[in-house]
Amino acid sequence: MRGVALGRLVTVVDGQVEIFPVNFVVQGHSVLFRTAEGTKLVSAAINKNVLFEADDHDAAEGWSVVIRGMAKTLRTDEEITEADQAQLIPWIATVKQHYVRIRPLRLTGRRFSFGPEPDVEATAT
Repeated sequence: MRGVALGRLVTVVDGQVEIFPVNFVVQGHSVLFRTAEGTKLVSAAINKNVLFEADDHDAAEGWSVVIRGMAKTLRTDEEITEADQAQLIPWIATVKQHYVRIRPLRLTGRRFSFGPEPDVEATAT
């Protein structure tokens, strides 16, 4: 996951599943992203249990990782100083004053190779 910068935060807002694309970094054994005030921040704070997904591919293969974890909005000077060291820069020109850290509880993933679709008749016999 250290080689990619775009992932998806999955959480629940008013009983509905929501997916938020975020740029992120892996710092230590956690995922770190920044956000502004709003639904993403509130939902991560209220729901604490979140999913985070990142993936990547090239012409020959791809991979996908899903983290089930605990989200925490960073508040102390020590937490924020540590997060600042990650040099996580917002992609768009907006003020994103809040850091959220996701600590994994469970990690799953898969790698897959691309290729032609198998012949249905050949696999049926």
